[in-house]
Amino acid sequence: MNALDFFEARLQATVSPMDYLNMKKMNPDKYFLIDVRNGPEHVRNIIIQGANILPEQEIQNRLQEIPKDKEIIVYCWDVWCNTAAKVAKLLLERGYIVKELTGGIAAWREMNFPTSDTAQQEAFSIDCGC
Repeated sequence: MNALDFFEARLQATVSPMDYLNMKKMNPDKYFLIDVRNGPEHVRNIIIQGANILPEQEIQNRLQEIPKDKEIIVYCWDVWCNTAAKVAKLLLERGYIVKELTGGIAAWREMNFPTSDTAQQEAFSIDCGC
């Protein structure tokens, strides 16, 4: 593989936080964002706003929750984490259209993009009587 092929493949397989935010604004119903991080809930309590929480270890059993008619964006912790890449590969093998959010939640937070606190979301859903 030459450098041009490498960078073309990289751009097809990934999306930057800024590009994702812009794409989502232009076409909000086209994308399905998944937080695939593993680990205790207390360390995963901050998520990207609007993300669906499907830890990598649960993906196999929860595939029915992932829509086939949307472009799937997966993210994990940071550039050093390959969990999102593992999930992307699994989903691609099953016919999904998938990209990895580069830099994970760390890059998203570094840019001060919108996040949610899962503890507050749970408290709200309990308190509101939904």
